[in-house]
Amino acid sequence: MFVSIQELREMQASIRDTSVVVQMDNRRDLNMDQIVADVKAQYEDIATKSREEAEMWYKSKFNQMAVQAMQYGDELRNTKGEIAEINRLIGRLQSEIEAVKRLRANLEDQIAEAEGRGELAVKEAKSKMRDLEDALQRAKQDMVRQLREYQDLMNIKLALDIEIATYRKLLEGEEDRF
Repeated sequence: MFVSIQELREMQASIRDTSVVVQMDNRRDLNMDQIVADVKAQYEDIATKSREEAEMWYKSKFNQMAVQAMQYGDELRNTKGEIAEINRLIGRLQSEIEAVKRLRANLEDQIAEAEGRGELAVKEAKSKMRDLEDALQRAKQDMVRQLREYQDLMNIKLALDIEIATYRKLLEGEEDRF
């Protein structure tokens, strides 16, 4: 609804370029009232035409600005919608990033825990392996001792069997004599 300075200057320039033609009648009985009324009518006619032109120009400018304002409003609404969508996307991505970070931290904790259990299991397995190796060594030593004892017993048995056989032969030989 505001008219710019440039627009006012243009309207003034168009009014200045308008010329007023005044006809004079050299007759002595000039009707000055009629002449003033005619000039006034011409001036009002020119002013009305200028006002109508200015109003038409103003309305066209106003309509152009209204169309531009609507376009800018539509663009602004679209941009706001896009910004809201991008903000929702950013929020969703940030929550997904946080979830992935928590998952990663959880997996790292599980890996550290598994590594700890694995190291403990390896230590326990090595300890059991040493215990089993010690037990195997004792079992071998015990088996060697038992084998010696068995051989000693077998030697004693063999000696006793020989003695028994010898005594039998001796007994049989004496029985045959009687």
